[in-house]
Amino acid sequence: MTSMTSTAALTSATALAHPPFEADESVTYAAARERSRVLDALIDEHAASDPTRFRMLSGDRPTGPLHIGHFLASLRNRVRLQDKGVETFVLIADYQVITDRDSVGAIGDNVHGLVLDYLAAGLDPARTTIFAHSAVPALNQLMLPFLSLVTDAELRRNPTVKDELTLSDGRPLSGLLLTYPVHQAADILFCHSRIVPVGRDQLPHLEQTRAIARRFNARYAGGQPVFGEPEALLSDVPLLLGTDGTKMSKSRGNVVNLRDSADETAARIRAARTDSERRITYDPNGRPAVANLLTIAGLFLEESPEAVAEGIGDGGASRLKEVVTDAVNGSLAGHRARRAELERDPGYVAGVLRGGNERANAVADRTLATVRAVMGMAY
Repeated sequence: MTSMTSTAALTSATALAHPPFEADESVTYAAARERSRVLDALIDEHAASDPTRFRMLSGDRPTGPLHIGHFLASLRNRVRLQDKGVETFVLIADYQVITDRDSVGAIGDNVHGLVLDYLAAGLDPARTTIFAHSAVPALNQLMLPFLSLVTDAELRRNPTVKDELTLSDGRPLSGLLLTYPVHQAADILFCHSRIVPVGRDQLPHLEQTRAIARRFNARYAGGQPVFGEPEALLSDVPLLLGTDGTKMSKSRGNVVNLRDSADETAARIRAARTDSERRITYDPNGRPAVANLLTIAGLFLEESPEAVAEGIGDGGASRLKEVVTDAVNGSLAGHRARRAELERDPGYVAGVLRGGNERANAVADRTLATVRAVMGMAY
């Protein structure tokens, strides 16, 4: 794809990818997927020579250990993009732990564990800035002007906020949870991230960030492009189920953690839900639990789930679980070995986070200084 062709395709895809917020969701998603495909091609073409053009931000809440869903859907992709030359920021969203919890829990251990897994997966602190919310005051200060650009109704329409309201069982909605989409916007915009790897369910969050960027430029910057509108880079990894057949989640305990031993992994997978049919087939609608295990094995083996099923044939659930266990343990052996080695040097791990915090602070301070200047608040 030539530069001219890429630019034309990018312009066309951008026009399609961001229709009005009320547009048909399936049409919006199809356009976003096409936009993401074009964006991935542009990264292949230009990232090595122009890293800041595709500056990326992603992150995790330190609420517990990372699991294979994180590895397949985000960690591998972050390393892939870093290695292509994309300037990468990875946020440990420690402030977001208390959006829906009464305490921070074992947050220090969880933060340390996240950094271990990032480094073990291949994130390079020389090329990737790993930092924590609470360590970057200027990032969080951006929340104040950004909050002036959204309405209460917009925030309550956000899918995450709506879901939490539905599940709250009468529990009052905290101000931090209500404003969670604006905090996400500050995360993305403080470093002028150009791309944000997301799943389908995160598209409304990104659209809110784009709206905040547009409104800031129009209201406070006289139309000058202080903030660009970040783009979604959609994951190709489907929504994975946990071992109990429900959504994979740390809080449900239905996951295989990256830090688990080979024996712990085997035990968790042996306990996974399947069905009584002997012949193993890939049928996501009719046999979702079996299809999920086939998908996990396929992602680790870099094969289609149909090919994995064909190889198992009449081996039944027992053979299926053996294949999944071997695929997970085989693929994660190197990760777990590197993690164990890093764990023996806690000073190095802490130093990585300190260095990332310093770099993130430098970026955030510059952004906040610009914001204050264009708002006439640089006293």
